[in-house]
Amino acid sequence: MYTVLITGGTGMIGTALSRRLLNEGYNVIILSRNPQETAASHPLGAERNFFRSSGNLFYSRWDVKGMTIDPTALAEADFIVHLAGAGVAAQRWSEARKQEIRESRTRSSELLLKALRAQPNKVRAVISASAIGYYGPDNGTPFTEEDTPAEDFLGSTCKQWEKSMDPVTELGKRLVKMRLGIVLANEGGALREFRKPLRMGVAAILGDGSQMISWVHVDDICRAFIHAIEHDNMQGVYNLTAPTPVSNRTLTLSLAQKSNGSLYIPFRVPGFLLKAMLGEMSVEVLKSATVSSQKIQQAGFNFQYPDIDQALSHLSS
Repeated sequence: MYTVLITGGTGMIGTALSRRLLNEGYNVIILSRNPQETAASHPLGAERNFFRSSGNLFYSRWDVKGMTIDPTALAEADFIVHLAGAGVAAQRWSEARKQEIRESRTRSSELLLKALRAQPNKVRAVISASAIGYYGPDNGTPFTEEDTPAEDFLGSTCKQWEKSMDPVTELGKRLVKMRLGIVLANEGGALREFRKPLRMGVAAILGDGSQMISWVHVDDICRAFIHAIEHDNMQGVYNLTAPTPVSNRTLTLSLAQKSNGSLYIPFRVPGFLLKAMLGEMSVEVLKSATVSSQKIQQAGFNFQYPDIDQALSHLSS
């Protein structure tokens, strides 16, 4: 069975993807600065006996600052999934934080490319994450993979992130870049933030609530990455968003109903307050981003959770 090397494997998406790969019989190598500590603390480390009947789980060392990677891990890999990068919404965007967000992505790409050039390997393809932050606000027409990037922070960051992986193709390896939508998962991300006000019975609608959100269920992300691994016809950029974007108001009220029944009060959080709370990041929260997933569907991928009610019902069960 094939071995998949994962950067960012201890994050929300990386953990979910690793678990699915292992259950489907793949071997998984997760890169970490401290492999022993990660193996002891990572949820999958505690579950590794469970996976031995299918895939095998390993932790190997890499150091992005020092630009080093375990050559044994690279030699074993048939595929690389590149998810590494500082959380975009984890902290307020100071100039230092924005630099960290950019460099955590581009420097880790540089390390992978340096290793692929210098070390003997059998890597067949690299599946790299990107994000729909690549696009600016929509004008009512869904964005496709051919549209140009926004000139703001996230747009330029995604552009640099994707460009940093382009030399993979010069090495004769297949490259797939997935522009992820807003990820819905119970383990973290946007859904956790949407749920916080609901603990107090408040459904917090951001701005006027009309801005479109192109979202994707974490299970579909995992399935799409595996689809890209297993289908040689996939190469280049793909939007990875559910086929049915929804407004912020629709998502918020649907989640409130699933979580609280009728015991909630809709409350609109005005844009000026979001700007005071979030700073520059508020632009992304209030931005309408309608993104097309037609290309990845044409590549044979079928979404398990194509509509928001279906997705939230699963995540609320």
